[in-house]
Amino acid sequence: MDAFYALAEPRRRRVLELLASRGRLTATQICREFEVTPQAVSQHLNVLREAGLISMEKQGQRRIYGINPERTRDVEEWADEVTSTWNRRFDALGGALDSEKKARATRKGRDRRG
Repeated sequence: MDAFYALAEPRRRRVLELLASRGRLTATQICREFEVTPQAVSQHLNVLREAGLISMEKQGQRRIYGINPERTRDVEEWADEVTSTWNRRFDALGGALDSEKKARATRKGRDRRG
């Protein structure tokens, strides 16, 4: 399953945020954070697991979930690349706008003198 498909749903992003901020949590602890049925949370956890974003460990009757750092790092690297690309584009746009602003100021100065 695709990580970005999994991350498209806000509740699944919230699950990742919980695991990132609090560390490993049981399914019950995660369920307490949502106003949906435990079955719905379980489905979200399954999607995240299938995408490789989280891992699950059974301890008796309990299921403990944690972030899969390698897979989340892949997503982070992609986001960094996209951010870098857009920052370069915005920097170029800012430079072009500054140049245009200076050119207009120069033209205005010449028009006043002339």
